Amino acid sequence: MKGVIYLGFAILLEVFGSTMLKLSEGFTVLLPSIGVGLGFLGSFTFLSFALKSISLSSAYATWSGIGTALTAIIGMLLFQEQFSLLKGTALVLVILGIVLLNKSQSESKEQKNTAV
Repeated sequence: MKGVIYLGFAILLEVFGSTMLKLSEGFTVLLPSIGVGLGFLGSFTFLSFALKSISLSSAYATWSGIGTALTAIIGMLLFQEQFSLLKGTALVLVILGIVLLNKSQSESKEQKNTAV
């Protein structure tokens, strides 16, 4: 359970860092530039904590996929980036891929437990 909480913080900090990257305007604005460093440093720190109890494939796929989806949503809401059917479909597929990957991980664990 702690691993999932750490992964949640890692995702939120990665999204924060990515948003600050946009606001830093190529690292020419000081506070958002500092936010980039703090966001990504915090994100990788919490991701490393999550990896103590979550498999690498599940943690990384979840971190990057949900981070990508949330960053795309923030881009549309805060930066007026265009939404299209193709973009929406792609985001749904990313999330579906994460769910399927995590389901396959749990099924693999169940098969190991019943085989022993």
